[in-house]
Amino acid sequence: MNFSGRFQLQSQENFEAFMKAVGLPDDLIQKGKDIKGVTEIVQDGKHFKLTISTGSKVIQNEFNLGEECELETMTGDKVKAVVRLEGDNKLVTNFKGITSVSELNGDTMVSTMTLGDIVLKRVSKRI
Repeated sequence: MNFSGRFQLQSQENFEAFMKAVGLPDDLIQKGKDIKGVTEIVQDGKHFKLTISTGSKVIQNEFNLGEECELETMTGDKVKAVVRLEGDNKLVTNFKGITSVSELNGDTMVSTMTLGDIVLKRVSKRI
């Protein structure tokens, strides 16, 4: 399955609790909680380029499946991680105690990030 496309956030659960747990300041949490961010994915075989635009903040990450890479997190930290493909529609990675899973089903992308017992769930639709 090819993940390429533009996806706009439709809904999210536990945003504030999760962002607080990863150390994002309250003012940024309040600013970000209602922004319907857009994620653009360009996939060329095992190579991915992600551009995540949330208001004025833009994060760009590139990686090859199964190879160690450096990713920028939502807090601006740079982390080493390996992104794996599970099945044909799930991207999975782990960093700083967080498990991130992005699952593509048709035109819907469901992303979950788990830190301890806090789960952030975000649902985006292809635009």
